[in-house]
Amino acid sequence: MTGSTPSLLSAPDGALAAALARVPTTPALLVAGRFVTETSQPRLTRQSPAHGVTVGDYPQADRALVEDAIAAARAAFDTGPWPKMTGAERARLLHRVADLIERDAEILATLDCLEVGKPLTQARAEIAGAADIWRYAAGLARDLHGESYATLGANKLGVVLRDPIGVVTMITPWNFPLLIVSQKLPFALAAGCTALVKPSEVTPGSTLHLGRLLMEAGLPMGVANILVGTGPEVGAPLAEDGRVDMISFTGSTRVGQHLMAVAARDLKKVSMELGGKNPQILFPDGDRDAALDAILFGGFFNAGECCNAGSRLIVHRAIAEEVLKELAARAATVPVGDPLHPDTRVGAIITADHLQKIGAAVSEAQAGGARVLVGGGALKAGPDQLYFAPTLLADVRPDMAAARDEIFGPVLSVLTFESAEEAIALTNSTAYGLSAGVWSRDFDTCLTVGRGVRAGTVWMNTFMDGAPELPFGGYRASGLGRELGRRAVEDYTEEKTLHLHTGPRTGWWLPRA
Repeated sequence: MTGSTPSLLSAPDGALAAALARVPTTPALLVAGRFVTETSQPRLTRQSPAHGVTVGDYPQADRALVEDAIAAARAAFDTGPWPKMTGAERARLLHRVADLIERDAEILATLDCLEVGKPLTQARAEIAGAADIWRYAAGLARDLHGESYATLGANKLGVVLRDPIGVVTMITPWNFPLLIVSQKLPFALAAGCTALVKPSEVTPGSTLHLGRLLMEAGLPMGVANILVGTGPEVGAPLAEDGRVDMISFTGSTRVGQHLMAVAARDLKKVSMELGGKNPQILFPDGDRDAALDAILFGGFFNAGECCNAGSRLIVHRAIAEEVLKELAARAATVPVGDPLHPDTRVGAIITADHLQKIGAAVSEAQAGGARVLVGGGALKAGPDQLYFAPTLLADVRPDMAAARDEIFGPVLSVLTFESAEEAIALTNSTAYGLSAGVWSRDFDTCLTVGRGVRAGTVWMNTFMDGAPELPFGGYRASGLGRELGRRAVEDYTEEKTLHLHTGPRTGWWLPRA
């Protein structure tokens, strides 16, 4: 480690014991409306990356259970009541789920905190956001509609319907367990679809607890099925099966490309939310204090383990030196440590392997000429406690991996620019196009950059704000399709045209008498 490093915060006495007491003791898979606590497969255990203690012990689905889940989802869609229910009926159930998420918010937040290593204060905000998304989806359940065309002629009428697409496989990542499944499942349910959900085997706790809330809310049997297991053992059959109509995936670009190839065999519809290498662009006239805070937040929020992380700072050369000095001073004070401490802003890294990968990426950047101003390596804690110091890299060139590739850790790479055109070119120089931020008091500058950047979201004088009303997704290697927004339910539908004709029809060929 070459830069200044923070000391680790420790949780108050008794905080870990109190958190463990909130963890459900009988986690279960959800298949065909029944809870499954034992299978023929070995159980999966999860150690907290912040504490080195076991925080989860989960049944792992076997192939027979996967088959049961697929059959149940197919039957629930083809012959069950859910697709035939009114939008109002589905909306009422989704609102009940939101109520139950709010009721069990502390359980859900604790599960995500302990399994991911994220600050508990952050996890609580994510659970509140998830409940809000379920309520937004409930509203869309009643608003889903088609079109009619009465302008085709006096004896013709065109009606366009939206039918639920069918069975949807949802594969979700480990970094935002409940939040990301909540960006998919309620919208599919609002459309009348049935679902097969595979959370990451590293952080399945909150998604399994959601399964209990779904059944408590009254969801019909087989409409949602939740299975825990590895990608090859569970994810692959859920994606490959011909009875599945759509795949919705959030995760790495590499896995997303593989799943797209799998979907192509049956021409399944796909929705992919993948990686990002997102910049914040700081102009000399930008609000310096607000920008510096947002830059730290974008780079180090969720320990940088976020597809939307602002992992690049593109700063105007005229202010680069003073900005780096101020940023380094602030970065060195960011509170890192036990996610149960109320002041912690950066928690633990998900696994030891990932911690090593982050360190290797920083070492590679240094070998290529980058300077580590703050951080630069793992922070020493217990043998099973995984922390990486918030790291600031200067002298990063556009051709470096640190400027182009997703590190997925608390590492902020700094590049410089002279003109808005150069800033746009640097932003667009990676394979990704998920999001970006621009800081300037000049509306023309913000709009010029916003229109020139090839990304799904461009924040102006803020960063990583969001709302269920706003679509989320990316260009190019950052994925296909959008989640959230008023058309989120439509993504889980197929359009069907009904072409009606009244009165006599002119024959194409009538033989002569």
